[in-house]
Amino acid sequence: MTQRLIQVAAIALAFAISSPVLAQDTAATGADAAAATETTPASADTVVAIVDGKEITLGHMILVRQSLPPQYAQLPDAILFEGILEQLIQQTALQDSFDGDRPRRVEMALENEERAMMAAEAVSRVLDAAVTDAAIEKAYQDTYGNAEPEMEFKAAHILVETEDEAKAIVEELEGGADFAAVAKEKSTGPSGPNGGDLGWFGKGMMVAPFEEAVVAMEAGDISAPVQTQFGWHVILLSETRMKEAPALDTVRDELQAQVEQEVVKAHIDALVEKANVDKSGAEGVDPAALSNIDILE
Repeated sequence: MTQRLIQVAAIALAFAISSPVLAQDTAATGADAAAATETTPASADTVVAIVDGKEITLGHMILVRQSLPPQYAQLPDAILFEGILEQLIQQTALQDSFDGDRPRRVEMALENEERAMMAAEAVSRVLDAAVTDAAIEKAYQDTYGNAEPEMEFKAAHILVETEDEAKAIVEELEGGADFAAVAKEKSTGPSGPNGGDLGWFGKGMMVAPFEEAVVAMEAGDISAPVQTQFGWHVILLSETRMKEAPALDTVRDELQAQVEQEVVKAHIDALVEKANVDKSGAEGVDPAALSNIDILE
């Protein structure tokens, strides 16, 4: 029953929003007329319609618009205005037509919605107060302030299956062959078509035998064959550089997200620890009951 009601509500929403769109082609009094109407200053409490004494306000309409799926949210405001108003009028009429006590499932849905919305408001206030430029700058100093510059390497490699193949390639390169050309011709690795180029990388980004070989090399060196679980490598170290800490502006968004997560977690942990929480009622409940929507009837 509950699932059927959800489906009916979804159909009603789609019809209310889509009807003005369909009417565009057949009526000149749609969006063009609405756009031509002189507007007046409005607030969230501005009454846009009254259905049997129940007021529908601009604030109600704004909240509906914010909850629309993307395909509707992209429609022009004039079309949305007409469709959302019609939807709210229809919903109000349907609400008034309901005879009897409010169903328990509706009560629970409203309780959940209020809980979620007030929790979101509480989080927003916490973030507004705690996530400041000073907090982000502190996070930057904590993360990068004492960080030592790290060596980075720019290298290329030729990957083959056997040590003998790798030794033959070393000899070929020592004889003056172009590394990139040999890589394109003989490397079995995914970087082969790009001349074996691996770009820039730091410590910890390559498997240990490969990294150890690179660290021991000087720029311009070609390695002896190096074995890893992928096969045999011949490595060309092109350049090295010291990687400095990034500028604050380049990592601000990342640090802000980190601060927000830490602030919210700490705040929630403190609230839950302080609250009197008793979960004993959940101990005897079968988790499979979560899928039994009929229990709400």
